[in-house]
Amino acid sequence: MAEVINMPRLSDTMEEGTVATWLKKVGDKIEEGDILAEIETDKATMEFESFNEGTLLHIGIAEGDTAPVDTLLAIIGEEGEDISGLLNGNGETPKEEKKEEAKSTDTSSAETGTETTTAAIPEGVEVVKMPRLSDTMEEGTVATWLKQVGDDVEEGDILAEIETDKATMEFESFYSGKLLYIGIQEGESSPVDAVLAVIGPEGTDVDAVLNAKPNVGENPEAKKEEVKKEEKETASSEESKAQVNDGQRIFASPLAKKIAADKGIDLANVSGSGDNGRIIKKDIENYQPSKAAQPSDTKSVSQTASAVAPMVLPTGEEGSEEVKNSNMRKAIAKALGNSKFSAPHFYLTIEVDMDNAKASRVQINSLPDTKVSFNDMVLKACAMALRKHPQVNTTWNGDTTRYNKHIHMGVAVAVDEGLVVPVVKFADQLGLTQIGGAVKDLAGKARNKKISPAEMEGSTFTVSNLGMFGILEFTSIINQPNSAILSVGAIVEKPVVKNGEIVVGSTMKLTLACDHRTVDGAVGAQFLQTLRHFIENPVTMLA
Repeated sequence: MAEVINMPRLSDTMEEGTVATWLKKVGDKIEEGDILAEIETDKATMEFESFNEGTLLHIGIAEGDTAPVDTLLAIIGEEGEDISGLLNGNGETPKEEKKEEAKSTDTSSAETGTETTTAAIPEGVEVVKMPRLSDTMEEGTVATWLKQVGDDVEEGDILAEIETDKATMEFESFYSGKLLYIGIQEGESSPVDAVLAVIGPEGTDVDAVLNAKPNVGENPEAKKEEVKKEEKETASSEESKAQVNDGQRIFASPLAKKIAADKGIDLANVSGSGDNGRIIKKDIENYQPSKAAQPSDTKSVSQTASAVAPMVLPTGEEGSEEVKNSNMRKAIAKALGNSKFSAPHFYLTIEVDMDNAKASRVQINSLPDTKVSFNDMVLKACAMALRKHPQVNTTWNGDTTRYNKHIHMGVAVAVDEGLVVPVVKFADQLGLTQIGGAVKDLAGKARNKKISPAEMEGSTFTVSNLGMFGILEFTSIINQPNSAILSVGAIVEKPVVKNGEIVVGSTMKLTLACDHRTVDGAVGAQFLQTLRHFIENPVTMLA
């Protein structure tokens, strides 16, 4: 019996997931434990394995699409099994029924006379529409055509590169034949389901195919809108053609404008090769500044000095870009926003003498197969200080405060999409080298998107270190449900006073952000004093 597989909840905060890659396709045999897909959550991209055996009969969420938890992801069952009931239960119509509905619609349309041209599309001819390549895509821009009219197309060939609201993606053909018609030129944008191309046998009457409106999914209202749009674009192009030489308006495709802005090219100096002089992508790519546009140095210094130079105002084209927020970015915004606006933060900063820590680290790292960082030493010191100050190792629960008897250290790690916080469990029971090994392993998994949700849950205290970027001091937002987070700055050499004399010393600033609901100022200060003692005397952490 077929099994419905829904979008899994792969983390405690996951509300929706994006299918990054399908590793199986419809028709493939699936064994229990096989990796079906890689799914991007709000924290990482994770492999999702099958708990069922059979044949992959249906894929409900395409690569790159995002869907809420529990949305139909796939169906696995016996080869040839009827899954129409399962699809109907999820709001979908089986393909065969859709075909019958389409035929019924065509017949009805012909009988009522709503369409004057009802010729059927010839056998083997396919009308390719602008695809919906992301869940939020409403229109797409053809960045590049990789096939031209007259070219042979095989199933799986890349037809074009299409720019969506999320990325520029390759669009492959699901049909074989001749590319008979291109409906959207390079640099032009059109709504989803607009006619992108026609593929079929050589010699096909393309006009008849395009006019077979019921078969290509058009309707009278859509046609009216298309005619209005074409009239508007024609008027706009004629206006722009008349005005481009006056410097008032320039007619260019959205992609051409974007590329020109990126390259710093003034569109007023570019000649368009598109319809009605429209500037398209290749015009920008082939643009060469003319000598006439170069500044002239023919005036002598004396002439320049004697003349009053007119004020030259900066010119340019304003621009901006909307970038789709990833699931991780949205999760970070939600979590940190909730923390900042719900927990009353206060901050305490101390400066720590790092001379002994530097000397001790050199001695420790001189041992075979040993590598300890200053961050490892800070993590160990924090874990030991939390043991002495349990008030900092707490969680606010409204009517109660939870005192955590275990010490799990969260370590903030920067990744390409944002920030994740792997957790070193029972850090107070680990030695320096063990902490170092755990952090290295977890950070590597995080950056490679292979970290599991369990490895990012359960922290009771967090450390964020920007010292390696040269940041002297900073404040962090508490990683709830923690009551505090430590911000670690860079180690710097500077004049310090020791034994009444000014000498060169190494210091590091630490800033503790506290939730005032659970940690008072005096408690936070005492914690930092203990922390300083451990860091300035590393031998105390080796016991």
